[in-house]
Amino acid sequence: MRLAKNNVNVPRLLAAMAPGAWLGRLLGPAATGGWMAGWLGDEGERLAARFLRRMGYKILARRYRTPLGELDLIARDGSCIVFVEVKTRRSESAGLPYEAVDGFKQAQLTRLALAFLKRHRLLERSARFDVVSIVWEGASAEPRIVHYKNAFEPPGRGQMFS
Repeated sequence: MRLAKNNVNVPRLLAAMAPGAWLGRLLGPAATGGWMAGWLGDEGERLAARFLRRMGYKILARRYRTPLGELDLIARDGSCIVFVEVKTRRSESAGLPYEAVDGFKQAQLTRLALAFLKRHRLLERSARFDVVSIVWEGASAEPRIVHYKNAFEPPGRGQMFS
């Protein structure tokens, strides 16, 4: 069946657009930023968890949610508790994924990690923050994964120790 509006071949127009772009045209810009970004982030977290398991990490929690926010992955590397922020992008055009973990994000992750450690009575355990950066340019492309171990020190004074 061929749909046409104002003499435009709609299926051909959709086929010529980048994947996901036609959805933005059809439903507005919020459509592609919402579930599409959520899907990419979820797939990135699964990929990062698999990658870390292969590196010998034990995944303790995924998408740990609190009223303060969400921790992507919580893992154990030996006796160290590791809070992992996963950043996935379709390209490097807006910068490298790890660059999105700025000072504000680091402070938020520190608060969330501290709340987790307090709640589970793990304050005496060593802890650190890792960032997994993934650039995944398409379904047929191989994702590029970079793991930044001990990516940042917790901001502030006396909050956490690595």
